[in-house]
Formats: sequence, C-alpha cells, structure tokens
Amino acid sequence: MSAVEAVRPRRNIELVLLILALLVGCGANAMTAINEGAALSNDFWMESGILAAASLALHISLRFRAKYADPVILPIVVTLNGLGLAMIHRLDTPDTDYGNAQARWTVIGMALAAVVIWVLKDHRTLRRFTYISLILSAVLLVLPLVPGVTAGDINGAQVWIKFGSATFQPGEVAKITIGIFFAGYLSTNRDLILLAGRRIGKLQLPRFRDLGPMIIAWLASIGILIFQHDLGMSILFFGIFISMIYVATSRASWALLGILLMFGGAMAASIIFPHIRLRIDGWLNAFDPDVFGRQFGGSYQIVQGLFGMANGGIIGTGLGQGRPDLVPFAHSDMIIAAFGEELGLVGLFAIVMLYALLVTRGMRAAIGARDAFGKLLACGLSAGIGLQCFVVIGGVTRLIPLTGLTTPFLAAGGSSLLANWIIIALMLVISNAARRPLDTTPLQPEEAPNPATTSSLRKQTAAETTLTQAVKKQ
Repeated sequence: MSAVEAVRPRRNIELVLLILALLVGCGANAMTAINEGAALSNDFWMESGILAAASLALHISLRFRAKYADPVILPIVVTLNGLGLAMIHRLDTPDTDYGNAQARWTVIGMALAAVVIWVLKDHRTLRRFTYISLILSAVLLVLPLVPGVTAGDINGAQVWIKFGSATFQPGEVAKITIGIFFAGYLSTNRDLILLAGRRIGKLQLPRFRDLGPMIIAWLASIGILIFQHDLGMSILFFGIFISMIYVATSRASWALLGILLMFGGAMAASIIFPHIRLRIDGWLNAFDPDVFGRQFGGSYQIVQGLFGMANGGIIGTGLGQGRPDLVPFAHSDMIIAAFGEELGLVGLFAIVMLYALLVTRGMRAAIGARDAFGKLLACGLSAGIGLQCFVVIGGVTRLIPLTGLTTPFLAAGGSSLLANWIIIALMLVISNAARRPLDTTPLQPEEAPNPATTSSLRKQTAAETTLTQAVKKQ
C-alpha cells in the first residue's frame, strides 16, 4: 500500500461536525423565536434549509477537490455564521431586514468559497500575481475616495463605495490581496532581508534599503487612518504585515520595529486628528458624564454594551430575553455585547474559543505547508482573523479603543462576510496541500529526470548555499 492510500481524508468527521454546527446555528435561531413568543415562520425553515444546503454543497466540494483539507475549519465557520444569523434576526425590527440580507450574503459568500475551491487547484498559482495584488490593493483602498464612486462619510469613516442603493467596503477584499502580495514578496526576498544588517546586542536590525516593504505597509496604514478615518482597518493591515514578516524572518527585531512604527503612528494620529483623539478620550473616560453624553466621539455605545454584558452575568439572560437593542449598532459593531448579554460569560468564552480554534487550525496549515508562499499566506490570513477578533472584542470590553471593524462571520455586513468566506476557502486549499501525502510511488523509466538537468540544479543549489554561508560569515 502506498503512502497516498494510507492517509485518511477525514471528510466523514467533517460531515458529523457540520451537522452539529447546523444544529447549533439553527437551534439558536429557533430558541430566539420561542423565547420571544413567536412561532417558527416560513422564513426560519427556508433560511435553515438554505444554510444547510450551502454547507453541504461546500462539504461535497471539499470531497472532490480538496479531500485532505482540515476537517474542523468548515464546521467552526458554519457555527459562527449560524449564530450570527440568529442574533441578527433577533435584533431585527419591523423597519429593518438585516437578518434576511445577512442570509443572502451568506449564500453568496459560501458560493464564492466553493468557486475558489473548484478553480484554485494549487495555491502557489497566486504567487504569480504578487505585484498585481499590490496594484489591486492600492486600487481597492483608493476607491472609497473617488468622486462618483464613494458612498461618502458613513458613521465617521469613508470606506464604502456605492452600487445604486447598495454599498460595499473594498477594504475587506484588500485584506486578501495585500496578504497575497506580502506572502509573495517575503517568500521571494526572504534571504535578501535576512543576510544583512547591523547587530545591536541580541537584536539583528535590518538594513535601511530592506525596510521598503515595512515602510510601504506603514504608509498605507497611516493613509487609511488619515484619508478614510478607519482606525480598525489601519491596525489590521499593519498587524497582518508584522505577523507575516516575523514568520518569514524569525527575528524579533522586525516585529519590534513594526510595533514601534505602529505605536508612533497611532500617537501622532491621536495628536493631529480630532476624531482619533475623541475616540481615545471616549475609551479612557467612558464613565465621565460629559464624555458619555457627547454627540460625536462619546462613550454612550461602549457603556451601554458594558451594562448589557454585566446584565448577562455568567450564564446570560437567554437568547431573545435580553435588551441588546438598547446598544447602538448591536447587529454589527457591538454584536459581541449582544451575545455577552444573552449567552453570558460562558457563551462569550465559547465564541472566543471557536475563534481561537479557527486561528490555530489555520496556523497548523501554515506549519504543514511545504512551500514558503503557502506558509506565509496561511499565517497572514489566520493572523488577520485573530487580530480582527482581538481588536473588536477588545474595543467592546474597553480593553482598547473601539474601532469600526466587524466580528468575522457574526456581525452584519455583506462585504466582510464575502471576504472572510474567501479567506476560509484559501485556508482550506492550503491545508489540503499541507495534509496531502507525498506520492512515493516509483517513477516509470520514461518519467525519470534528465541527468543534465539534475546536475545543473545541484550546482545551482550548492552555489546558493556557498553564497549564504559567505554572507553569514560577514
């Protein structure tokens, strides 16, 4: 029996976990309706059936196109998405239809994920588009500032574009393209960055000429902060880059330098820009009556969320039995506060653990990837989800200033949902390549490598090794 035949794909385990995930998501929706004294409507059965059908379609896609993909990632995401649908439906009013809109975006996002799984046979193909991804990222970030396309200032940030009556946040897609660029650039230029620089104590500092990517990432994040007033996306972009360059170089000096640049930019922005200063003041002095009642940059939203979570206590008030509607934007920015009130500390810990498992499974795929590009891309995408969760939950619990980011898969937002489902599809493709066994079947005589080509490759590898050793001695 060959090694290929001996490895188990574990798709049946994924199917069992997926059924449990659907029971949790649909059960939460049903429990909300029952606790509110409403009957299970036709919308409930239709949306539950659509979510189940879309999830099973993704599962079947993995059986055919990525049968060695991680069996835990998809059930975790379906659980989070189902819980988000339940809470958004629970927060709907007669004048709003966020729940049905989120259900439609969920189906579109899962369909796009299936397309990625079917079309992208090998994640290394994306490496060809390294610099195209950089250009595309720049275009996506500039679009919200272009007259005629921009949706204008919404809730203090200019990050949306409009399509008729619909709006879209291109920065969410830019998370993916900028991750592809960083992964491609760092995997190609890793040795150039590593093999030179000045040592100060135990820190190996990079050369100034090698700081180009970090300076570009820093300027891009500062530009988002200055022109779009989006503190959350600015932190997220630069944080993804810091995590990827640390993995690429394994040097603390790069991470330290990146953190210093991030804090320096944040301090300068808090002094120069009034909206950032007001947000920090609302964080530090949230319970000050003057700050609480301030119309712009006040702390009313934060304090109401804290009171709601305090009302939930350890086990919560129960789905459908709290008052999360008292918190502004409870369906989007503050949905964690809504879950904290109705599921309590226990439920909130369970949600955080789901995110932690999702990030660790992504990191596991990064560790198992056999190519540098795949390692860095999986690491960057996973770190982006983890950092986004930290920024959102930290802001809601007043650990850090509140930002405008959405909680992945839970909060209402079509552009965020689409981008995050594409990220999950990429993680599944990379994990399939990482877990897929190497084919040890002996080559046929006509498939044997050319001796001349093999000799040339050996000489090239030996030359590269000699050069690396020489530079290290210097």
